[in-house]
Amino acid sequence: MKEGQPQVSLEIGSIGQAGVVEFKTASVSDAEAIAYAGQEIKKYIEQNRPKRIVFDFSQVRFFSSQVLGLLLDIRSKLEPYGGQVVISAIEPQLHRVFRITSLDKIFQFYPDKESAATDEAG
Repeated sequence: MKEGQPQVSLEIGSIGQAGVVEFKTASVSDAEAIAYAGQEIKKYIEQNRPKRIVFDFSQVRFFSSQVLGLLLDIRSKLEPYGGQVVISAIEPQLHRVFRITSLDKIFQFYPDKESAATDEAG
């Protein structure tokens, strides 16, 4: 990581044809880090054009509303070529945030990143 960049608590990789964004901390709330993460994910999309990006929340216990904005922003980057954002391994109390905001109707949810990455029905 270069000097002066915010600490980013995620890893971007792939499983098969899907991109996988794994949050690596229990709390995803630093505005600068989330914005920087968005830039990194967009670079990944430009370079790889995945049909699916999996956001893995297995280690997350709290996230700020800016994360919802990030998910919607990434979704808009994938839509022009039929790509989609899916969510994996999210805790029930965090899933409730998606229900309250009706975002559970926009995103698909999976129990783990492997099933989210390989599900062809999505």
